[in-house]
Amino acid sequence: MPHAEGSTVITGRHPEEVFDFLADGANNPRWRVGVADISRMTDSPVEVGTVFRQGMRGPMGRRIAADYRITEYDRGHALGFEVVAGPARPTGRYELAPTQTGTTVRFTLDWQPQGLARLLAPAVARQMPREVAALGRLKQVMEAQ
Repeated sequence: MPHAEGSTVITGRHPEEVFDFLADGANNPRWRVGVADISRMTDSPVEVGTVFRQGMRGPMGRRIAADYRITEYDRGHALGFEVVAGPARPTGRYELAPTQTGTTVRFTLDWQPQGLARLLAPAVARQMPREVAALGRLKQVMEAQ
C-alpha cells in the first residue's frame, strides 16, 4: 500500500487559522501546484460529508478527476478526506498541534489500490511524496499572508 507522510511548522499561525485554510478547498490551487480547478459541491458550511469537485493537471495537460469528501472535521486539530473520483483514490489526514511559535502540520496520505488500479500503483506511489512535499508551499503561503 503506497504511503507518504511529512510535517512542517507554520510560524505565526494558530491551529484554527491553518485548519480553516486547509478546510477551504478553494485555497488548494494557492499551494498545491497540480490542482487545475476546484469547487465545493454545496453551499453549506464545510463539515464531514462535504464534497469538493477537483481536477488535477495530468499528462499532456489533461484534466484528471480527483473529487474528495471530508471524512473528519475537528477544527484546529484534524482534517481527514477521501478521494471519491478518479483513477487513484487515496485517503489523507492533516493533524495540527500548537507550538510556541505557530502550528505543526502533519500530513499522511495512504492508498489501497483495488482491481485494475493496481497497475497505477508505481506512478501513484511516486506522486504521493510530491503531494506531501507541498507542505513546504503551504508554509510559504500562510506565513506570507
